[in-house]
Amino acid sequence: MEILTEAIKMCFGSKEILKGIDFKLKDKEFVGIIGPNGSGKSTFLKCIYRVQKPTGGDIYFDGKKIDEMTYRESALKLAVVAQHNFYSFDFSVMDVVLMGRSPHKKILERDNLEDFSIARNALAKVGMETFEKRSFSTLSGGEQQRVILARALTQQTECLVLDEPTNHLDIKYQLQIMDIVKSLNLTVIAAIHDLNIAAMYCDRLIAINNGRIFGVGTPKDLLTSKFIYDMYEIESTIYHDTKTGRMNIMYLPQHWK
Repeated sequence: MEILTEAIKMCFGSKEILKGIDFKLKDKEFVGIIGPNGSGKSTFLKCIYRVQKPTGGDIYFDGKKIDEMTYRESALKLAVVAQHNFYSFDFSVMDVVLMGRSPHKKILERDNLEDFSIARNALAKVGMETFEKRSFSTLSGGEQQRVILARALTQQTECLVLDEPTNHLDIKYQLQIMDIVKSLNLTVIAAIHDLNIAAMYCDRLIAINNGRIFGVGTPKDLLTSKFIYDMYEIESTIYHDTKTGRMNIMYLPQHWK
């Protein structure tokens, strides 16, 4: 699946959050959206997955304007794993995962054996197959995010949007979620705060700062010490493993000087 955005703008009252974002996501590409807090990363993604409607510009899924698509049509192409997932009812894990089948169902159509099979396969992919009868609210944060990822997989889309899904998780669960997503061979666009995680998993990075594109490139090409300072105002040293070529960013706090 390919996603194209042209001159996306987003205003809240007189405040312009996005100031004309041009972006292209290729089929099977894993792209990370990076940038400081308040830069517009999540707002941009919310425009893509239709929680917010941009005040200017166009978004295309596989060459078709999303304004010409029903919400059901776009939900058959793109699934979302977001940061916060609160439910006021005591749903079981299976109930939550089966919500991913909604775009495939007619109004009031009940879940069938195929839906349950798809949901159980998704739970198995995220290592939660023994939890289907557990109450979602009793799970840890990492377990809940794996269930939400299973719900997205149950939607059976070509593309996943990860809207800062690991920010409140410890490093074990952050890597666990990203490992699972990377193994799926889907088209992925993810807002990521941790630059080391972005460097580990992303094919390409799009940096947004103050509502504009600040840089585009592979992690190795884009994430230089100068670029990191220009965007975050923090000193850093970049290390590259001589055997694997993998990079690691070490930040240099002011008190080290």
